[in-house]
Amino acid sequence: MQRNYRTGDQFAGRRIVTIGGGSGTFSLLSHIKKYQFNITAVVNMSDSGGSSRRLMDEFRRQLPLGDLRMSLVALARNGALWREVFMHRFEKAEESRDEQVVNGVGGHSLGNLILKGLQDINNEDLLLAIEDAQELLDTAGNVVPVTLAQTTICADLEDGTSVCSETDIDTRGEKQPGSLSPIQHLRLVPEDAPGCQQAIRAIRRADTIIIGPGDLYTSLLPNLLVPEIARAVRESDAEKIYICNLMTKHGETDNYKASDFVNTIHHYLGARVDRVLLNDGTFLPEVLKAYAEKGGHPVAIDRDQLERMVPSVVVGRFNFEGDSLARHDPERVMHAIFSTDLD
Repeated sequence: MQRNYRTGDQFAGRRIVTIGGGSGTFSLLSHIKKYQFNITAVVNMSDSGGSSRRLMDEFRRQLPLGDLRMSLVALARNGALWREVFMHRFEKAEESRDEQVVNGVGGHSLGNLILKGLQDINNEDLLLAIEDAQELLDTAGNVVPVTLAQTTICADLEDGTSVCSETDIDTRGEKQPGSLSPIQHLRLVPEDAPGCQQAIRAIRRADTIIIGPGDLYTSLLPNLLVPEIARAVRESDAEKIYICNLMTKHGETDNYKASDFVNTIHHYLGARVDRVLLNDGTFLPEVLKAYAEKGGHPVAIDRDQLERMVPSVVVGRFNFEGDSLARHDPERVMHAIFSTDLD
């Protein structure tokens, strides 16, 4: 039977900063908001697909809104209706030669359109739009973009070629099931994109910084590629925690052991983390088979190597065992991070 861990009042007011994006951050924030923390979610701004891509193509200088929307919804306290409104996605229109249909709302996220509308109301100020969205959703914390500059991530491969855009890096393993040239280096274009000052301020004042969970090259590292953000994390007095992936991902982290994930985080951060959380929970056979068919496998824990790299290595059952997907259990993760508050 799974225990219900609670932090009580022991950590009330603690300043927590999460760094990431995508579904991993969404799941973690959805759970963190239950506690009396001072939460800031620093969100990746390299999304280049779906509804965000269409808005970026249609409106000049528009930044991606998808990961911001997901984090806002995760922290929302204002009832199920508002969350459903922000998460609703319009059905895609059938193929048509009618330009008005092709450029309509089909396939768009309603939350993205609301954020775009709030941005227009606030004279294109994205930060004010986010503040208004936080008021509408009564969020349990703040959501801030890692940068307000338009950026693209590029992966330089060992064979000398490059893949640019978050979507192309993220999906190349799906599109090419065979052997792929490993990623040698990830870079941001432009390399000197300034960090969002609200994000830098939150990181500097944090008590705990949580990196992950999320895809290493498309959700986590793009945040650390912003020089001012990596510097702020390095210089922060906060405890820095990395939540390692449950599975490798074809096209990004093929054959990675846990130490490879951690070493990559250290490389782009320019410093070490204080603690790493690693999963040794079990997966259903059908889950292992489904991931293996896509080139993914449970991350092997090479503990001896890790203990030479990180002061604190925490190994535990951090996944939803018996689930149809490989996902972190945020309650178990929170218990491991704040392990002194058992009740």
